[in-house]
Amino acid sequence: MTRRCELSGKLPMSGQLRSHAENKSKRTFRPNLCTVSLISDALRRTVRLKVSAHALKSVEHRGGLDAYLLKARDEQLSDRCLRLKREIRKKKAEGQEPAVAA
Repeated sequence: MTRRCELSGKLPMSGQLRSHAENKSKRTFRPNLCTVSLISDALRRTVRLKVSAHALKSVEHRGGLDAYLLKARDEQLSDRCLRLKREIRKKKAEGQEPAVAA
């Protein structure tokens, strides 16, 4: 599996190391990936994801995994996260149905 953040879609980038004598050599800049367990409030379960440290801060800032996934664009998310997003939307839709008064 590629070194890719499952939430933000960050990938390794390539660049050059430059010495004092201006010699160039290729190198890669890898994202700071952490394997974390995040809790989904709507699904009431934990999910293990490979997430960059930057995306982890964004999850905390937006108020949790559910809020982050619902606001994130689909192009960024991995297949597992897209499946989670669909499940969360479905759960939220079930909870917001109005009660029928008799």
